[in-house]
Order: sequence, then C-alpha cells, then structure tokens
Amino acid sequence: MRLTRQTNYAIRILMYCAANTEGRLSRVGEIASAYAVSELFLFKILQPLVEAGFVETVRGRNGGIRLGRPADEITLKEVVQATEESFALAECFETGAVDCPLINSCSLNAALKAALDAFLNALGGFTIQSLVAERGSIRARLGLDGPEAPGGGTTVPGALAAAS
Repeated sequence: MRLTRQTNYAIRILMYCAANTEGRLSRVGEIASAYAVSELFLFKILQPLVEAGFVETVRGRNGGIRLGRPADEITLKEVVQATEESFALAECFETGAVDCPLINSCSLNAALKAALDAFLNALGGFTIQSLVAERGSIRARLGLDGPEAPGGGTTVPGALAAAS
C-alpha cells in the first residue's frame, strides 16, 4: 500500500506542531518552508486535520495552528484513516464494483484484508510524539532551534480558522 502525498504531509504537519514546543503556534508558511512545499498545498491538508480534531487553528495576525490533542494521543493509524480516501487494495474491496465469478469463494479478499488490518494495527503502535522523540535533531532539522528559528509566517485563513 502506498500512502498519498496528502497523508504524508498531514503527518509531517503534526510532527512539526509536536516538535514546536513551548506553546508556540506553528504557521503554515513556516511549515511549508521547512518541508519545501507550497502553502496552498498545506492549507488543503489542514481541513481534514481540523475536522478530525488533530489540529486547532487560531485566528488573527499572531494566529497559527497547534495540536488539538497531545501528540502522544494521536496515532499514525488515526491520521492515515482520516486522510486516506480508500483502503481498497483490490477491486473486490469495493462493494458492487466487482464482476468476478469468484467473489464469494476467493481467498484473495481475506488475505488482502488481513494484510490491511496488520498494516493499520502496526501504525496504531506509533504516535506523533514517538516520531518526534525518536530523532533528537528533529527540531534543528525543521528550523525550530537557534537564532534562525521562525518567528513570522502566514496565518490561517478565516475559512479554516476555528475559534479557540
């Protein structure tokens, strides 16, 4: 299974917010700069993260985003399930979309379901906090340490901002 680019960067947004300690809000511009992607792309990813409660947005000139739950309570499994559109590993996973004479007696569906369950269960063993804590240099690599640490950036647009 291959995760979408959206899911990959959703996890990266959450990791950035978790690494950005000391109560600082993270700004989309800072995150985009750290990962060398466009702000527009990250703004699109924020909506499902906000809806799932992983991220909170703060409006205003000094606004930004922060984790909506503690990083040690957000599992990779939850993030993947909230951001991936489909887990159909084969067309037989899609209801009503199969014209196969073996659909009711084939073991392929059961094997793929077992593999998908194992994949999701493995992701359930990792939290955003564990991803950030395992690498001691993550703050420096994201530009969150030292005199070059970001201080400005883009605020969250009103359409995405939720009152905090």
